[in-house]
Amino acid sequence: MEQLHRAMSVDGVAMCTVQAAHRRDHQHDADTCHPHTVEVVRLGDRAVMVCHDCGTDTGFVTRRDADELAAQHRRGTQPAPTDSPVDTEHAA
Repeated sequence: MEQLHRAMSVDGVAMCTVQAAHRRDHQHDADTCHPHTVEVVRLGDRAVMVCHDCGTDTGFVTRRDADELAAQHRRGTQPAPTDSPVDTEHAA
């Protein structure tokens, strides 16, 4: 039981460290970056997906889940495709 408690506390410390470093290092407007810059941080057999633009993180999940969530977040933050570019400066 003590070993399980120790492992859980190590995960908790690691997650808090990742979140604190992410908040410290990446403070900018999420609306300026599309698709969002997403990173998957691998720690042993677990991983956390963190978005450097909006601050989203997944907490510790499997590596495969973190990779999939990162891909979904990138796709979800891409601008909608348009048929033709809009030139607002020269619009009539």
